[in-house]
Amino acid sequence: MAMRIANVFKVKGYRVDLRLIESGALLHDIGRGQTHGIEHGVVGGQTARRLGMPMELAHIIERHVGAGLTLEEARRNGLPKGNYVPETLEEKIVCYADKLVEGSHEVGIDSTIDNFAKDLGFDHPAIKRLQNLHREMSAVLSENG
Repeated sequence: MAMRIANVFKVKGYRVDLRLIESGALLHDIGRGQTHGIEHGVVGGQTARRLGMPMELAHIIERHVGAGLTLEEARRNGLPKGNYVPETLEEKIVCYADKLVEGSHEVGIDSTIDNFAKDLGFDHPAIKRLQNLHREMSAVLSENG
C-alpha cells in the first residue's frame, strides 16, 4: 500500500510540504511504542516503511532524534549505519519543533540547549547542531524577513 502525502506551499521562497510536516509531527515518535531509547527514531522509520508510508515521512521519523545523529554518533550508539541528521526543510521543522516540547509543555530553545549540555557535555557537537538548527528555523519561520 503506497501512500502519497503532498500539500506544497511556498513560504519565503521555500517549498514546504505542510501535510508531510503535519504527518511527521504526528508520527515522529511512533517508534516509542517499542522503545524509549535513542533508537526509537530508527525503529519508527522501519515501522513507517513496513506500513508503506512515504520515504520522506520515514526520514522525518528517523532524523528527529536530538539535533540529528551523525554517522559516527549512530555507530557509537549501536544504530544501523545511516544518516540521521535532518536534511530537508520538513525534516528540520519537525526535529526543531520536537525540541521545543517536553512532555506536554512548551519549552524555550535555551532550556533545551541547557538540557543537551547537561546530558551530553557542554562541548558536544549536538549542541552546535541544535544552535545552527535554531538559527535556520528562526530565519525561515520568523514573521519578519
